[in-house]
Amino acid sequence: MRHADVTPALVAAETDRLVSTALGLHDPDGSSPSLCEGWTRGHVLAHVARNADALARVCDVALTGVPGTMYDDVASRDADIDRDAGRPLSEHVADLRESAARLTGRLELLRPEHSDVRVERTPGGFPIAVGLVAFMRLREVVFHHVDLDAGYTFASTPSEVVSLFLRDAVNRLAHADAPPSLRIRTDEGDEHTVGDGTTLVTGPGADVLAWLARGATDGVRFDGPVPTLPFGG
Repeated sequence: MRHADVTPALVAAETDRLVSTALGLHDPDGSSPSLCEGWTRGHVLAHVARNADALARVCDVALTGVPGTMYDDVASRDADIDRDAGRPLSEHVADLRESAARLTGRLELLRPEHSDVRVERTPGGFPIAVGLVAFMRLREVVFHHVDLDAGYTFASTPSEVVSLFLRDAVNRLAHADAPPSLRIRTDEGDEHTVGDGTTLVTGPGADVLAWLARGATDGVRFDGPVPTLPFGG
C-alpha cells in the first residue's frame, strides 16, 4: 500500500471503529487520561474532530482555489481542543461523526489534478500536499484511536496499514535532525534502515510501530542498547 492508495472508504471504516470505541468508554465526560501526555480522552476526541475540519480546509483550497491554511495559528488550534475536551461523551461522538462526514465529502470530490496543490499548515508554515490528506487523516484516526487506551492497538489495525505507517515513520525518522542508526526487520518481513543500521530492531510490525510512534518497547527486540528516538517516545 502507498500513501495514494488510502481511500475515503478506508478512512471512513477506521473512523467508524474509533466511534465504536468512543461509544463504549466508561467515563461519560472523557476525563480519564489518554496515552498523550497531558491530554484526557476528551482532548483526544476533540482533537480528532477538529483535525477533520482542519483537513477539510486544506481540501477547500484545492477545490475552490481560494487561498487558506489548515489552521489559523497554533494557539487557536490548541484553544479549540481545550474548549471541547470536557464535553459529554455523546457530544464528542456526534462531533466525530459530523466532522468526519464533512471531510469525507471533500475527499470524494478531489481529483488527480488537486494532488500537488500545497497548503500551509499555519501562515508561513510547513506546506501540505493535498494528495496526502486522506493518508494524513487515516494516520490521525488510527494513532489517536490507540491513544484512547481503550483496547484498540496497532495490532488491531489492518496489516497493510501498519506497513504503510511503519514506512512513513521510518522516513520521518530518517529526516530528523539527529536520527538514530538502526535496522528494522519485522516478523512480517518489512525491512528498513536508518543511518548506518547499527542497532537491529525486530518484532511484530505493530509493536515496532508502537515503539517508533509512542516509545513503547513491549514486544520489540534490540541487539544492543535501545536507541534514543528524537520524537515519539
